[in-house]
Amino acid sequence: MSEATKPAGARKRKVIITCAVTGSIHTPSMSEHLPVTASEIADAAIGAAEAGAAIVHLHARDPKNGLPDQSPAAFEPFLKVIKQRSDCVVNITTGGASTMTIAERLQPVATFKPEVASLNMGSMNFGLYPMLARFKEFKHDWELPYLEGSRDRIFKNTFADIENILTTCAENGTRFEIECYDIGHLYTLAHFVDRGLVKPPFFVQSVFGILGGIGAHAEDVAHMKRTADRLFGDSYSWSVLGAGANQMRIAAQAAAMGGNVRVGLEDSLWLGPGRMAKTNAEQVAKVRSIIEGLGLEIATPAEARDILQLKGADKVNF
Repeated sequence: MSEATKPAGARKRKVIITCAVTGSIHTPSMSEHLPVTASEIADAAIGAAEAGAAIVHLHARDPKNGLPDQSPAAFEPFLKVIKQRSDCVVNITTGGASTMTIAERLQPVATFKPEVASLNMGSMNFGLYPMLARFKEFKHDWELPYLEGSRDRIFKNTFADIENILTTCAENGTRFEIECYDIGHLYTLAHFVDRGLVKPPFFVQSVFGILGGIGAHAEDVAHMKRTADRLFGDSYSWSVLGAGANQMRIAAQAAAMGGNVRVGLEDSLWLGPGRMAKTNAEQVAKVRSIIEGLGLEIATPAEARDILQLKGADKVNF
């Protein structure tokens, strides 16, 4: 009997793994394994997909110094390579970096019209400066002020900003990885659902352990899930990411609670205590072993597209 013909209760639940391969939180001096160039980002994304990630979440960087770069020209080289070599779902950030304007952050999504784009659901403090206690030496001039500047920087995502991103992408058929860093962000999402600007099924990425957002205690994870369930019922798919050392523990808890998971060097540079991840694929393989150890199965890209009702890779503009 195939999975599709089994009674609903007998089917194995499919868990979507997202891998965020480079991001804008960490800087190149923190890990020699952080992808920076277009070829490094493409190889990292394809390796993550081959290890089991159905979705890859992508930022771009200046290949000379690793500075976050939201220009379409920085994205184009690796988007084409990933599409040629993998059927994974490509998710382009609209978060960019907290130093960028909304207009800058929107450029790649408006240009390439991906199946999925990230969407931050509120303005917040986003403290990166505590990492200066662990990382003292930097190869590039921008790194130290970038981290230190987060002490007095707001990651701006006003109601107008969110509406701008939603309406810009509406005609492109792009759906969203809706990043919620605190309980209030779920209520902001509910506001846009009520206004019809976000339509089910939507994909909620709950973020734990960023300084300025909700903590990473097991009760925080449970509270986020309970609140989302109460607000959205069966209209959404739930995913989690735990920052830093919280990554695998929160993934395991969420997978056991019915959630999907996100890993990748954007969220953590580590594979375990004192052990840096050499590739994104290592983290994907590790979380995959946790998921399968729980008796669950990972979703293929095709299954992720079906679950999230995505438009398909043939309808993107790259």
